[in-house]
Amino acid sequence: MSESNGRQPGRDPERHRGAVTLRRGAIPTSTADQRLLDSRSRGDWKTKDAWRALRILSEFVEGFDTLADLPPAVSVFGSARSKPESPECRLAEELGAALARAGYAVITGGGPGVMEAANRGASEAGGLSVGLGIELPFEQGLNDWVDLAIDFRYFFARKTMFVKYAQAFVVLPGGFGTMDELFEALTLVQTGKVTRFPVVLMGTAYWRGLIDWLRDTMAAEGKIGAVDLDLICLTDDVAAAVRHIVEAEAALSAEQEAVREEAVAVAAADQRAARRASDGRAAGDGREG
Repeated sequence: MSESNGRQPGRDPERHRGAVTLRRGAIPTSTADQRLLDSRSRGDWKTKDAWRALRILSEFVEGFDTLADLPPAVSVFGSARSKPESPECRLAEELGAALARAGYAVITGGGPGVMEAANRGASEAGGLSVGLGIELPFEQGLNDWVDLAIDFRYFFARKTMFVKYAQAFVVLPGGFGTMDELFEALTLVQTGKVTRFPVVLMGTAYWRGLIDWLRDTMAAEGKIGAVDLDLICLTDDVAAAVRHIVEAEAALSAEQEAVREEAVAVAAADQRAARRASDGRAAGDGREG
């Protein structure tokens, strides 16, 4: 017997907000980000933005609490529109597996396309596969290869997690969202907000035009320094990409160890100087006595 309204159970779109599930007409036509950033709704700010601030805080708390115990991880970006048989999806799956074998968890946006391929590669290789989803006007949903997932309302909270819990970014062919993550990472490294954070571009044919423009226009006109181009590793070789990440992590560990050793040496020298000064005062007091 068919339903009078023509609906088919289990096939209607739905959106999840924690314990809340929204379906059909209950799904809002705008996202939390849209409502927050829409200046035309300024009249609502005094009554609603205080509560939004608490919601934003809760997203950071949820993300920090959930991801705090992650092993070393790499964030992988690329197009949700890429087909499973596309070269970038095959490359992403191979990359996910190689990262897992090297001991890294793989973090993606949790969606289809390149993200799903990287999650699948990591999961099938026995690694931890993480998906950081986002509320969008069009529902994407998390792919089936994600082991640990968080759904975010706000892009900026989600983007913080991509950087905070990753040792590197690997960027495969993608669109505006992929470019956004790429240039945010480069800006953070260039300005010293993160240190020794490898950024790997995979898909040389796709990225070559961008690299040429960065060198021949942006760097040539002095908008960036020539050394800034060295922040990017361009390759099609999965082994080379993983090696670049591993070597950068080893270099950072060596630098941190050197800093610790220098701090210990300085502290020991200060203690010796303090003892000599104390002994000198004691000897002077003895002569006076």
